Amino acid sequence: MRKSPFIALLFATFTLSACETVQGAGQDISNAGDAIAEESQDVQNDM
Repeated sequence: MRKSPFIALLFATFTLSACETVQGAGQDISNAGDAIAEESQDVQNDM
């Protein structure tokens, strides 16, 4: 039984799913950064 095609397929599956997860996390972090920037601008304007 050859394991290398199975291992390659498994690796590709994990790699593709990780890309989607990282992209989603990047968007969440970006949104959080935008919210922090807006709040800090509001605080500076109130000073």
